[in-house]
Amino acid sequence: MMDEDLILWRFGSENTLIAEIDLMASSMTVYDDVLDERFRDRLKVDHQTGSLIITDTRTEHTGLYKLQSNSVRKNFSLTVYARLPVPVISSNSSQCSSSSSSSQQNCSLVCSVVNVGHVTLSWYKGNSLLSSISVSDLSISLSLPLEVEYLDKNSYSCVINNPISNQTTHLDITQLCHTCAGMTG
Repeated sequence: MMDEDLILWRFGSENTLIAEIDLMASSMTVYDDVLDERFRDRLKVDHQTGSLIITDTRTEHTGLYKLQSNSVRKNFSLTVYARLPVPVISSNSSQCSSSSSSSQQNCSLVCSVVNVGHVTLSWYKGNSLLSSISVSDLSISLSLPLEVEYLDKNSYSCVINNPISNQTTHLDITQLCHTCAGMTG
């Protein structure tokens, strides 16, 4: 890029100027106070290559970056994923109940995560997918119910994942589900 005299970096649909390299004047300017200061103290430019460097990236840095110079126009799409929380499994059964029409006793469970975006939350029985829910919004709470028999000996787990990582919580049925026979009034 040494034959260029001006290199501009822009961000987002508004094409906000965030960095400028003027090779003729040997000057570099970063505009890290724009866009609610989301780039404050995080932008660097390499005057030799024209590269834009973003340190300590966060989800708000997700978006389209545009490189403009005399001879080059390139777009770069960046997606930053937040660290995934560990899913929490809780009992949705406030009291012991058994169906009079059946000898089966069921335990209602719910797997929950808070402040997540661009994720899938799933229940597995062993390695088999039972149910899942996906969301692409930012920072919402997700819950996924599951009903199992009190005496079920299968292995269940709740998994949250995005394209780059996952977190798993294994169900301990004996801790969360109690039979009516085991309850005392």
